[in-house]
Amino acid sequence: MLNTSLVPSRPSPAAPAPSGHAEGVTNDEFRAAMSRLAAGVVLVTAQEPPLDPDDPQAPRGEDVGMTATAFMSVSLDPPLALVSLREGSRMDDLLAEQPLWAVSVLAGSQRHIAGRFAMKGRVSDRLLFADIPYVRGEVSGAPLVSGALATLELRTEQRVTAGDHTLVVGRVLTAHTPGADDGPLMYFKGRYRHLG
Repeated sequence: MLNTSLVPSRPSPAAPAPSGHAEGVTNDEFRAAMSRLAAGVVLVTAQEPPLDPDDPQAPRGEDVGMTATAFMSVSLDPPLALVSLREGSRMDDLLAEQPLWAVSVLAGSQRHIAGRFAMKGRVSDRLLFADIPYVRGEVSGAPLVSGALATLELRTEQRVTAGDHTLVVGRVLTAHTPGADDGPLMYFKGRYRHLG
């Protein structure tokens, strides 16, 4: 008869804990590990649809902006990119009804823009855009930040729920590199950093 008390047991795969995390992984541990992944910083923008789309005289909707570090290219053919949005956030709600949106890849000198649009309990977006130089996207009508390293306009092709976030996959409709000489704005270990 085999004495099983001397046979080392194989670790079983981590079963999801009631919180949804793998056994032993806390929110703080996950955040700390992911903070070691340097990420570029973008400003995601969109324009709310007019209050009355059937009335050409109706006022345009407000511009909305959100700082994001979870933005990446997905495909070259067709050109697709993805942004991750906190489920139920204002931008998530807006992009559920507005298929056109834009992204400005922020330069190192634009840290103040990133911080402004990342604030919790912030003032209205209209005031946040007030003193930021931008042009309107030719397709989306969304603000594109002047001096950004690159700007893209997109049309949503797919929305995927992933935990407490929504992954929004968009087809790139325009892409420009205005030619800023500055390096990119990066986010690393919980702080904005300038890669010169």
